[in-house]
Amino acid sequence: MTSSPYNEALGATLIERTKRERIVIVGVTLPGHTDMETDASLDELALLIDTAGADEAGRVVQRRDAPDHTWFIGKGKAEELRELCLVVDADTVVFDNELSPAQQYNLEKLLGRTALDRTAVILDIFAQNAHTLEGRAQVELALLRYRLPRLRRGANAKLSQQRGGVGSRFGSGETKLEVDRRRIMRRITKLEGDLRDLQHTRSLQRKSRARSGLAAVTIVGYTNAGKSTLLNRLTQAGVLVEDRLFATLDPTTRRLSLPGGEPVLLTDTVGFVRRLPHGLVEAFKSTLEVASDADFLVHVVDSSAPDPDGQIAAVHEVLAEIDADTVPELLVFNKFDAAPDVADDLVARHPGSVAISARTGVGIDGLLTALADRLRAITAVVELLVPYERGDVLAAVHREGEVVSTFHDTPGVRVRARLSDASVGRLGEFVIERGEEKASGQDGGR
Repeated sequence: MTSSPYNEALGATLIERTKRERIVIVGVTLPGHTDMETDASLDELALLIDTAGADEAGRVVQRRDAPDHTWFIGKGKAEELRELCLVVDADTVVFDNELSPAQQYNLEKLLGRTALDRTAVILDIFAQNAHTLEGRAQVELALLRYRLPRLRRGANAKLSQQRGGVGSRFGSGETKLEVDRRRIMRRITKLEGDLRDLQHTRSLQRKSRARSGLAAVTIVGYTNAGKSTLLNRLTQAGVLVEDRLFATLDPTTRRLSLPGGEPVLLTDTVGFVRRLPHGLVEAFKSTLEVASDADFLVHVVDSSAPDPDGQIAAVHEVLAEIDADTVPELLVFNKFDAAPDVADDLVARHPGSVAISARTGVGIDGLLTALADRLRAITAVVELLVPYERGDVLAAVHREGEVVSTFHDTPGVRVRARLSDASVGRLGEFVIERGEEKASGQDGGR
């Protein structure tokens, strides 16, 4: 296989595994958190590990007032962890909490096996699912930034880099154990430059779409909430749908006609997760900007999940990090067919939200109606005077917005319509009166 910088950075990503790893997971309950929260987070970590291609072989939980600076857990618990790894024949230990490079190094010395954290597992999954040029560059950048402070010389550095498996995708491969800091920094600089160029291209594409006058609606939500299934249901986009975490990394945009006839651009995005690594958010900033640049967000929530409200909070946290927390949103509780009573309760507790099943189509008409109403509520009504000979302008108004009324006057046709800012700007010479400023449109949202 021909070597490439991407192959070097991700190592075993392109190598078929012959067996699934056995992994012991570790959680620590710190002040401000409960044992129940820790258990729920470990359950999610187990799902992440399964998505990465490994199996949970055991778990260890400890309550602490503060992390131990040497092993994160206490010395006695670390010894207990080592014994458990021997009993269950574990290949790797994964902490639900973020480990410092020193803690990771000390644990590997004590345990005699690879020690990783939640961030490493998420990066590993992204490495498996990155397919486009931009997605691969974004993932590699995040992986290298994660690996840089963990770079160590000598025999101990080989411990976590010599084999395939969870976490090895950000290793540099069996023949590249001694990649030095300067080489990684050069690669990071190169990737940052490539992503700036790709971001510029994406920005031009967004401007082109904005000139179309169509409202931009972005689907956001927790990973595996059903975003891609909803996009396929609404637009027959044919996007890959899998019952696994982070099946979608690259945004897909399709045109959708709302019940009133108004067309919008609907975009699917990468799913979020609790404690999504900051480095990954930074690397995927250009992709995630589709949410911050949107006119409206459709926030899909898995109503059958153990903690839907916790997932909503996690998504809002990431939206705030990418400056998309002020974009109006519509909460959509998906998988109604799996938990109808829970979905109804969630809708009652979140006024303005809707319940649907993207898989069966239940509630889709209500979703489209609610979306159309919300978009109208945040779109200014303008009055235009269009000369009779400019039928092309009248056609553009009908195509790009919602016509409220028309009146045939002596100089031309007076049209009152709801139009996007882009359409108003392009048709500015025909605008004779602007309506009230756009409403916040956040009722039923954040």
